[in-house]
Amino acid sequence: MPGATIAQKVLARAAGLSHVEVGQIVDAQVDRVMSHENGALVAQKFRELGAGHVWDVTKMVQLFDHRVPADTEQTAAGHKAVRQFVKEQGLVHFYGERGGICHQVMPEKGHVRPGELIVGTDSHTTTYGAFGAVSAGIGATEMAGVWATGGLWLMVPPTIRISVEGTFQPHVYAKDLILSIIGRLGLDGADYRSVEFDGPLTSSLSVASRMTICNQAMEMGAKFGIIPADDTTLSWLRPRTDAALQPVHSDADATFERHLRIDVSDLSPQVAKPHSPANVAPLEQVLGVHVDQAFLGSCTNARLEDLQIAAALLKGRKVAAGTRLIVTPASWEVYRDAAAAGYLGIFTDSGAVITNPGCGACIGGVSGILSAGEVCISSSNRNFRGRMGSADAQVYLSSPAVVAASAIAGVVADPREVAP
Repeated sequence: MPGATIAQKVLARAAGLSHVEVGQIVDAQVDRVMSHENGALVAQKFRELGAGHVWDVTKMVQLFDHRVPADTEQTAAGHKAVRQFVKEQGLVHFYGERGGICHQVMPEKGHVRPGELIVGTDSHTTTYGAFGAVSAGIGATEMAGVWATGGLWLMVPPTIRISVEGTFQPHVYAKDLILSIIGRLGLDGADYRSVEFDGPLTSSLSVASRMTICNQAMEMGAKFGIIPADDTTLSWLRPRTDAALQPVHSDADATFERHLRIDVSDLSPQVAKPHSPANVAPLEQVLGVHVDQAFLGSCTNARLEDLQIAAALLKGRKVAAGTRLIVTPASWEVYRDAAAAGYLGIFTDSGAVITNPGCGACIGGVSGILSAGEVCISSSNRNFRGRMGSADAQVYLSSPAVVAASAIAGVVADPREVAP
C-alpha cells in the first residue's frame, strides 16, 4: 500500500476505507461539529431537509461568539432560535455566550483530538489542525446535512509540506511566520490543499503559537492546516479530555505536492498591509503610519500567551493620546487566567478598553468598528476592505507585540524599540 499523508489517513478512516487517493471523493463520517450564531440558519436548513433529530447530540458543539451579548433585535432573535433548537434536540455541549471564541473554546473544553475529522460553520475551523486534527469550515446548508446524518462528501486534497527551522529573533513570533508564508504563496497558493507544518522550529512552538499558524492557513486557501501531534500537544490536551489520544503522522514515503523549507533565523516582524492578508511586508516598511485603533483579540491571537506578550510591553506605559487600544481575550478561561496573572490590570492602567470574550472588532461587530479614514493595527486574521467597519478604513495585521508597541507610540512601531 502506498504511503499516505495525515489528511489521507484521517479521511480514509472517516470513510471506512483502508486507503484513499488524492482527488478521490469520499463519504466521510465526522467526529465533531461546531456552529456559532449561524446555527440559527443551519437549524432552518435542517428543518427544510425534513430532518427530525440530529444524528448525535454528544458530537455537536454550539455557542455564541460573533455578537455577544446580542447587539441588535435580529441577533437576539437568532440567539433565541438557537437556544430553542438546543433545548428541543437535547444537545449536550452548549456554551451560549459563556465560553468565548469558538476556536478557543473547542480545544479548551476537550472537543478537539488528534486524528479526528472536525467541521464547523466558520472558515477558521482550520485552527484545530494545531492539535493534529483534520478540520475545515463548511457552509450552513452542508452543515444541516451533517447534523442530520453525521456525514459529508469531501475530496481528498493534495498536501503541501512546509518544514520550518532556525530560531526566532527577539519579538518575532508565529504570527510573523505565517504572515510571511501567506505573503509568499498568496491568497490562493494552497487552494484546497492540506498544509502540513513540521520541522524543528514548528516542533518547538507552544500550542498557542501552533493555533495561530493553523488558524491563518486558510488565508492562503488551505482546506486543512495541520501540525502533527507530539508530546506538547498531548500534554496540553490530557487534562481536558478523558478520551484516548491517538496521533496520526504522514508516512515516510507519502507523496507531497510541494515541499517548502523555511529558515526563520533572519525573519523580522511582518505586517499585512491593506487590504489583503497576502499584502505582506517587513515591519520596517510601514513604521510611522498613524494608528487610530489598536486591537488585541480574535481567534488568531488572543490567547494567554498573546496577552502576556502585550502586557510585558505595556507595563508602566500609556496608550498614546489619540489612539485607542481594545483588548478582547479569546475565552472566559483566558480572561480569568489573564486577570489572575495581572495582565488585565496592566491593560487597564495603560488606558486600554477590555471587552468580554468574543470576536468583537475582528468582524466589525459589537465593538471597535472603524470609521471612514481610520487606521487600525490588529492581531486578527483578515484585513479585507470593510472587514472592521468602514470600507474607507485601513487595517494592518501584525503580531500582538507590534499591536502593543503601536498603541504606545500612536503609530506603527517596532516592539524591539520599546521593549523593557
